Amino acid sequence: MIKPICKDTELLSKPAERATNADLQIARDLAETLSANRARCVGMAANMIGVPKQIIAVLLPGVPEPIVMLNPRIIAKIGQYETKEGCLSLPGERAAVRYQTITVRYLDLAMHQQRKVFAGFAAQIIQHEIDHCAGILI
Repeated sequence: MIKPICKDTELLSKPAERATNADLQIARDLAETLSANRARCVGMAANMIGVPKQIIAVLLPGVPEPIVMLNPRIIAKIGQYETKEGCLSLPGERAAVRYQTITVRYLDLAMHQQRKVFAGFAAQIIQHEIDHCAGILI
């Protein structure tokens, strides 16, 4: 189900709770909401649809459907740089520190543990959404 975008900075600033099997519908709703907003957004976290759970969905270059990650954690990072980013939940652009290459551990929609390396713009998108899970607003 496509959900409205949350712009409540108080909710967005609170760290999200770990996701469980009971949150799989939230993950599917998040992916559908991201797909519906793909013309203006490349990633979303569950708190952006008003649910404070550690779930993100990202649209990666060359991948037609959103990739959903539950309880994502960056376990390695290389190549720090500074950039500016926008956010569907917030007006304007803000400065952010990102890493060129990251390794992420997460659960997929089948609740299987995954460990993948992402680089470039894909890494930047994922870092932005993981920040949302921590209540960090750029």
